[in-house]
Amino acid sequence: MSDAFHYFRAHAVRALCKARAMPVGRMRHLQIVVGRIYHLLTKEAAYGPNLHHMDDFRAAQKLEKSLD
Repeated sequence: MSDAFHYFRAHAVRALCKARAMPVGRMRHLQIVVGRIYHLLTKEAAYGPNLHHMDDFRAAQKLEKSLD
């Protein structure tokens, strides 16, 4: 496993826990989508290192920050 795998996984878990704590609605749904994106990045990072994951990760982070 790579460091990227653990890094993305930690973000996925944090995002999904944050979504569970939110009230039902559009913002919660978007937070779940962000968690799913992190989870998909986790799966891709498990197969091998790829710098393209970082662009996707930054886009997901930008989306998550816009939710706050």
